[in-house]
Amino acid sequence: MTPESVLTLAHEALWLTLMLAAPLLLVSLAVGVLIGLFQAATQINEQTLSFIPKLLAMAAVVVIAGPWMLQLLTEYTRHLFESIPVLIG
Repeated sequence: MTPESVLTLAHEALWLTLMLAAPLLLVSLAVGVLIGLFQAATQINEQTLSFIPKLLAMAAVVVIAGPWMLQLLTEYTRHLFESIPVLIG
């Protein structure tokens, strides 16, 4: 196993992690900003107000993007298992 192959695997793993986390993080950010604007406009300073909308939005993203995310993870895992003989030697 060469250093280049280790770096390639690490790069692919980090890229996959970014691809899997991005939809959830972006939706959470967008909902948080919208709730923050609503709280600033109405001067409601309740900390728990943003929890339920974020939870519902993230659940919707998992339902919508879940198959795509699972497909990415399955393809990466299959590729990793199939490349074990090549990586070992």
